[in-house]
Amino acid sequence: MPVGIIGLGAYAPPRVIDNEQISTWTGVTPEWIAERTGVHGRHYADPGVTTSAMAARAVEELFADSPHSRERVGLTVLATSTPDQPQPATAVRMQKLLRMHSTPAFDVNAVCSGFVYGLTVAESMLRTSPDNGTALVIGADMYSSIMDRGDRRTVSLFGDGAAAVLLGEVPEGYGIHATRLYADGDGEDLVEVAAGGTRETADDAAREAGRHFFRMQGRSVKEYALQIIPKTVDDVLSQARLEIGDIDRVFIHQGNTRLVEAVAAQLGVDMSRVPLTAPQFGNTGAASIPFTLRHSHRERPIERGERILFAAVGGGMTAGAAVLTWY
Repeated sequence: MPVGIIGLGAYAPPRVIDNEQISTWTGVTPEWIAERTGVHGRHYADPGVTTSAMAARAVEELFADSPHSRERVGLTVLATSTPDQPQPATAVRMQKLLRMHSTPAFDVNAVCSGFVYGLTVAESMLRTSPDNGTALVIGADMYSSIMDRGDRRTVSLFGDGAAAVLLGEVPEGYGIHATRLYADGDGEDLVEVAAGGTRETADDAAREAGRHFFRMQGRSVKEYALQIIPKTVDDVLSQARLEIGDIDRVFIHQGNTRLVEAVAAQLGVDMSRVPLTAPQFGNTGAASIPFTLRHSHRERPIERGERILFAAVGGGMTAGAAVLTWY
């Protein structure tokens, strides 16, 4: 049974944090931020808003603009690295908000690669259990909740957002052709929130040292991305028996605009085929790829038969790619 994307939804909080605001927090100029990152704005959730609430808004938008029924959903996979709480899963808290009960729901954490991981899991489960009907795959992250606002290397990049896709049966020749996932634990310290788990509690000493905040070794992450994303893309295209020239739109994780441009150059893809949301929304973590997919579809509707590539890199270090034909 071929499985493809049959619905899209997204949500960004209304509050915009521009480069002038980042400048007041970090001391660097707005021009420095724009030149180094290509990010001009990002959206922050208001106090009291949760990751599950943003995810629910994205799902509501999906069904408001879809002929498909939420009653047909038999599976929910939510990718996030900023959960509402350690347990239960943010997916079940979102279920409660949407009053969608009695079907499997769980979280996936592969940081910014999470959506591709979740897509792979959900597609596999639908193929083996077609009676599930349709599946929701959501990427949602609230990085404003873990930012050190004095750290110019991170606070200039990240924003909040959520996006959802609905997976379902499509005709032969359409849908997801191949996915490829990677993880390399040797790079586990390149992207991390060190304190707050069983390895290191977020006690007063940890908080005083800022170890409950998000940290990233930007240069090393970029080097890893420029090495692993082309490899992952080559593998997934080979598996699908396609070449990069066959792809109509390439959705690269929106780590920042300059990173997307560098990855596109490595892949040999003109930026006219690479949609961008990083300039206006920054890096929205696991929401990045589906959020950009929804944004691109709004600007220029994806036509039936277009070939789509997803390519992501995330903390862990992780990476993932998927190729599909739009239906």
